[in-house]
Parts: sequence; structure tokens; C-alpha cells
Amino acid sequence: MDDMDRKILAELQQDGRLTVTELAARVRLSVSPCHRRLRELERSGAISGYRAVVDPSAVGLTFEALVFVSMRQEDRETVAEFEKAVSEVAEVLEAQRLFGEPDYLLRVVAADLAAYQRLYDERLATLPGVQRLTSTLVMKHVVKDRPLPA
Repeated sequence: MDDMDRKILAELQQDGRLTVTELAARVRLSVSPCHRRLRELERSGAISGYRAVVDPSAVGLTFEALVFVSMRQEDRETVAEFEKAVSEVAEVLEAQRLFGEPDYLLRVVAADLAAYQRLYDERLATLPGVQRLTSTLVMKHVVKDRPLPA
């Protein structure tokens, strides 16, 4: 990874819909070498995909909570079952395993408080191995979806 690769990544993090021609112009490289570098960044996994960033409130998901999960037991089988089950809950946008207490941090969206309560009671509280869930409601995003530093 050199400075040119970092420039390519920085431009694509700002606008993932750039054509190779536009990208090449922005990083001041001819199209063929830019295309080769782009394909290598994709092949190596430095670029893991492309997606649209959707405003949750535009699709009716105006409620967001951070949920701290403490596990009752943390044997390999229970952890694997929990992680598989939590990955199947569509409202969980992110799930991170943590060192120390609590064991996991989930970022969860819902339409409103009532929808979140149903999700909490019917899905989150029934996940394998869960001892305790603690929710913190998100008031506002100060920094969100920031590109990685170059």
C-alpha cells in the first residue's frame, strides 16, 4: 500500500460511485494503472465492497439504541450460537465482541420505542447465553460513517 493507493481509497470513501476515469483524474493517474490498482485493492480485501448509505429516518427507523450484552456463560459453543443468532437479527446494524465487561456491544435500530421494546423482549433477550441487556438510547450522532484516515 503506497500513497497512490491511499489517495484512491480516500476518493472512493468520499464517493464510491466514481467511474474509473473520474477516479484516475482525481488522483492524477492514467486510467489503466488506476484500474489495475483498483482491482488489486479489491482483490486484496482493502476494498471489501460498495454500498449505498441510507438515512434510517428516511425509511422509518427513527429509534436507535446501543445495547450492552453480558453473557451468562462464555464457552465456545455458547459464544458461537450467540454470534450466529445475533447476526440474523436484521435490526442489529453492528455487533462487537469486547474485552472485559460487558461482553458485546450492539447497535440496534427500530421504528419507535414500542417496536424496540418488542424487539428487546422477543429477540434480544432470548439470544443464547444472555444474562443481562443494558440499553442506552442514542440522542444524536456527532460523528457518523467517517472515512478511515488516509
